[in-house]
Amino acid sequence: MIAVLKKELNSYFKSMTGYIFMAFFLVIIGIYFIVYNLSYGTSNFEYTLQSSSFAFIILIPILTMRILAEEKKQKTDQLLLTSPLSIEKIILGKYLAVLMVFLGTMAIASFYPLILTGFGEVDLKLAYNGILGFVLMGATYLAIGLFISALTESQMVAAVIGFIVMLITYLISGLSTLLPADHKSAVIIFTLFILIICWIAYHMMHNLTVTISVGLISEVILIFIYFKKSFLLDGAVSKLLNSFSMVNHFDRFTMGILDLSAVVYYVSVTFLFVFLTIQSLKKRRWS
Repeated sequence: MIAVLKKELNSYFKSMTGYIFMAFFLVIIGIYFIVYNLSYGTSNFEYTLQSSSFAFIILIPILTMRILAEEKKQKTDQLLLTSPLSIEKIILGKYLAVLMVFLGTMAIASFYPLILTGFGEVDLKLAYNGILGFVLMGATYLAIGLFISALTESQMVAAVIGFIVMLITYLISGLSTLLPADHKSAVIIFTLFILIICWIAYHMMHNLTVTISVGLISEVILIFIYFKKSFLLDGAVSKLLNSFSMVNHFDRFTMGILDLSAVVYYVSVTFLFVFLTIQSLKKRRWS
């Protein structure tokens, strides 16, 4: 795993990708830092982080698009799949490498609250609580980008899909208010969710029997709830979408709340997408 980690880190900084990512991220944070904290005289660094969070949508797909897609395109993934290293160690090495690039960026940004102390009183506990939430959200987006890169051999396709997925997670809270809240509409929307999940499951496992079984069982449960306890579906779509909102969970950190449920959410989603990436490569190794 250490060998994979070193190889990936070298590739990021030999190709300038790592430098470009860090530079653009720090420029975006720096602009909002100057506007909010220096020009407006606001001591809350978490406001800067809130405004800078959109950078994940643009920069994370660019950073993660090559992790596995490039390996597949150049056929070097065959070397990885046949190497004595386990798939888990390969994926963890790649993920930790891209995470270290991001953490290096945040290590530099972490000096900004200290700079503010030279101009007045700053609540450092609140500022660094916001940085913790920002790091957790970034780590989660990196895991999602890693998984998307494993699904295609085209870096451009991986970047575009990553951008769309991350944009949806960023705007999902606002989008949920536009959807109908009645139980009939909820059945239709949840059915679409089930179809999407089944498509992803089939793409990963290529097992039609399991995919159809999961889809049918999920749909039967949904229809049962609709006829027996339809009130449970009222507003359920909005609640579900809000639970997936990256920004909503991050907002709790910016309010000075060390929300363990938000920490568990970010860690769980990160683990899930790293796990899915591992399973995706394992399927290819045995096929």
